[in-house]
This record gives sequence, C-alpha cells and structure tokens, in this order.
Amino acid sequence: MATHFTPATMAYLETLAANNNRDWFQEHKHRYEQDVREPALAFIEAVGARLPAIAPHFTADARKMGGSLMRVYRDSRFSKDKTPYKTNIGIQFRHEAGKDVHAPGYYLHVSPTECFIGAGIWHPPADALLKIRQFIVDEPELWLAARDDASFSRWFYLDGDSLKTAPRGFDKAHPLIEDIRRKDFIGISDIPAALIEQADLADIACDYFTAAAPMMQFLCRALRLPYQD
Repeated sequence: MATHFTPATMAYLETLAANNNRDWFQEHKHRYEQDVREPALAFIEAVGARLPAIAPHFTADARKMGGSLMRVYRDSRFSKDKTPYKTNIGIQFRHEAGKDVHAPGYYLHVSPTECFIGAGIWHPPADALLKIRQFIVDEPELWLAARDDASFSRWFYLDGDSLKTAPRGFDKAHPLIEDIRRKDFIGISDIPAALIEQADLADIACDYFTAAAPMMQFLCRALRLPYQD
C-alpha cells in the first residue's frame, strides 16, 4: 500500500478532470487505487493513531467505502454538471455521534486547484444550526473566546455561507448578528500543495486539528456532544 500522497496523486486528479467519464475511469482504475485511495487510507490510519490524544470522540475510519474517505462518485441528480467523478480528495474525521458530512468534524481537501484543512460543521441540519445560534446568544463570551482564540485565529479563518438577514427569531440588531447569520461554522486553513506530499502529513494535519480545539469545543458544547473525556 502507498504510504503517502505523491506527485502522481495530483497528476491523476488533473488527468481525471480532463477525462471525467466512466470509460476512462474504469480503464485507469488502478491509478485511482494506487495514487488516491491507498495513500488516503494510509493517512486516515496514521491520523487515527493520533486522534485519541487530540479529540477522542472523533473517528478515523479507514474503510474503502463508507468511512472517512469520501466517495469519488458525484451525486449529480440535482446538478447541471453531470460529470460522474469528483476531481478532489475529501477526508473527514467526524464526531462519533455524526452520521454524515454535516456532523462536526476535521477535514482535509486535496485538489489541483486548492488544498486546505478545515474544522467545524458544514451545512448543519436545521435543529443543530438553531442550537449553535442560540448558544452564541446565550453564551456570547464563550463564542468570542473560541472565535478570537489566538491559536485558532492564527491557523484558521471562518468561512462558509451566511444568510443575508437575521434568522427568524433572532434580533437583527444583536452585536453578534454577523456570526448568528452563519449557515456554516467552519474554520479553513489554506495549505500549499507541497505539504500534501510530506510523509509526515498526519502529524501536520493533527497540529492544525489541535489549533482548532477552541472552536470544536464550542460547537460540541452547543450541540451537547462530548469533546474531551
């Protein structure tokens, strides 16, 4: 098994983007296995050995399908883009209570156009989003401590979608209304593509995950999920 990503990984993703069809993918399936899936699973296993010391309630699942490595197949049912395959690698280490990508988690994104590490919750369901917004209102000092934490803000910037106005039931004049309007609570850290090819990528990623602790702890408290034992 390949032990880490190599230049062949990016080369494969670039070529897939230029040949995004089932015939080409099947003909070159061995390249996907060798240059994408094998190093991705090795990365997941390596993070899994480190994650209990950082965030024991988050999981690293190195199964080929249904684990931390996201499917290569696109869901194009509701999209104008009907190409069948994703041209990026997505890896999520989600909370043990989560069932899908909308759970709190840590994330690695690899593509020829951008690479980044993320932490937080993306497109949470309505009930979870309401809990987070209400927790900001109820505990503004805790939110500000997480958002403005020196370690978190040095490594990450907040990103994602927001409403154009205050959500129903919230004061549009609230001093934290810009944060309350968020539909995503995710920290993003753009990283150079060269980092992806480092043999110690798992250590690097876990350093980022550690820096995200204030935000992840806030989100888990808002959702009444355990963070640390």
